[in-house]
Amino acid sequence: GDSTLVKLNIATASGYLISDLLIILLNWKVIGDKFFVIHHCTALTAYCFVLKDGVLSYIANFRLLAELSSPFVNQRWFFEALKYPKFSKANVINGILMTVVFFIVRIIAIPPLYFFVYSVYGTEPYIRLGFTVQYIWITTCFVLDVMNVMWMIKITKGCIKVISLIGQEKAKTSLQNGKLD
Repeated sequence: GDSTLVKLNIATASGYLISDLLIILLNWKVIGDKFFVIHHCTALTAYCFVLKDGVLSYIANFRLLAELSSPFVNQRWFFEALKYPKFSKANVINGILMTVVFFIVRIIAIPPLYFFVYSVYGTEPYIRLGFTVQYIWITTCFVLDVMNVMWMIKITKGCIKVISLIGQEKAKTSLQNGKLD
């Protein structure tokens, strides 16, 4: 369908992506990352078709749920900018929540999306989309999903490292306390 609410969601997200992209580009030396630029440009490309032609609104809104992990990612940047210790309780809790939420909204969502693509591929409504929209739909989803899997691996490794270092530190403290008794 051509939902006004979905278009409002997509327009709001597009505004955020544009402003965030400008911040990244203007502060490239501090926060520049080519994958963030690719992510933002890919999402904006897909969202343009939704806003311009009103196509694939349901898919765009479904994909937008992935951004529920962004507050945790952004909070990590704030902690870093405020020079919070990496092992502070707030930083560790945020890191664990970021990992879990990122997995739920970005990784678990991949199979249902491609099952849906498979279920509509070749149908009359799919053909009516035309080659350009089909191509944008599949390629943008694929690019975003590859990056999400890549980021998930990186996030998970970081989370495991922090948790294991905390565990080692607790074990070391317990041993030291045991020797003092």
